[in-house]
Amino acid sequence: QVQLVESGGGLVQAGGSLRLACAASGRSSSRYSMAWFRRVPGKEREFVAGIRPNAGSEYYAESVKGRFTISRDDAKNTVHLQMNNLKPEDSAVYYCAAKAHNVLDRSASAYPDWGQGTQVTVSS
Repeated sequence: QVQLVESGGGLVQAGGSLRLACAASGRSSSRYSMAWFRRVPGKEREFVAGIRPNAGSEYYAESVKGRFTISRDDAKNTVHLQMNNLKPEDSAVYYCAAKAHNVLDRSASAYPDWGQGTQVTVSS
């Protein structure tokens, strides 16, 4: 099990940028697949971006492709989500998630470890 803590959320105007961070502790996160999800009230958690271990491939939801970038620094046990050209529809609570297997997965149910979430609000 790995413990996850997100930071970096906030209020930003449309077109602006934010950089979210996810700090992992416990077992080494370098072997974990990491992902970002988001949720708005009344909806299921939505996959945003993921990255495989060992500098593996990145993958994105179509809605954020070209605007968001996921990266990892295994020396610091940290994963980042750089969000550019933000839109009001990006407003949500963003969650960091981890799983121990190197398998592409966009389903929230595949991730046993979660952070508490950080709020992102984009004003129009």
